[in-house]
Amino acid sequence: MPSLDRSRIRPLVALRAIRELLRNPDDTSQVFHIVEALKGGHEIRTLERMRATATGREILENERELLDCLANREALRRLPEGSLGHQYASFMDREQISAEGLVNASGRRFERTQTGDPAGGRLRRRMRDSHDLWHVVTGYDRDLIGEAALLAFTYAQTRNRGVGLIVAIAWLRSPGAARRVIREAFLRGRRAGWLPAVPWEALLPLPLAQVRAELGLELDPPSYDPLRSAGAPALA
Repeated sequence: MPSLDRSRIRPLVALRAIRELLRNPDDTSQVFHIVEALKGGHEIRTLERMRATATGREILENERELLDCLANREALRRLPEGSLGHQYASFMDREQISAEGLVNASGRRFERTQTGDPAGGRLRRRMRDSHDLWHVVTGYDRDLIGEAALLAFTYAQTRNRGVGLIVAIAWLRSPGAARRVIREAFLRGRRAGWLPAVPWEALLPLPLAQVRAELGLELDPPSYDPLRSAGAPALA
């Protein structure tokens, strides 16, 4: 199989994006710049792991896009109350965000492949589009601490260097209580099932508690005091 990720690491691009992210923690596009600049051979390793399992191979070979399911908010609201899909719709309503929002933030880089193999682009898009599902199943909110915790969980799952760098910076700039949440999130990510290969479309109608149990996540989400960027101390 040809390599899908021969990108060289671009530290200067990552550094500029980090500076912008520190100035404005709500600028999600900078996260994608950092991850893209530091990904190196991460994508090919993830693809190899996906292809090592039957579920992963089916996800990569399926031409359907997860975004199509998640963007249909009305269909998700009709799912049983307490189901993953219904809880996801409620989460998106409460946060006043949409599945398409991450598409806009990521730009067109998630549409490209480096060798013509569509699996690479499909994997990148699926990881992007499932981000808010990960919020729901892990219980981390979209505040500064919650985002840092989810990225720590994600780094434990994927070992993406760009994600790891963002987590390290967040941990260094956080107070002790937030550091404990971030550290525990990393440990949860190591204990949990491997979320990149989860068939989310099939799990949307299931009770959230059942999904968490199947993924090896604690039934009760972590408890912490959310910190929104509007009330956060200046980062730069």
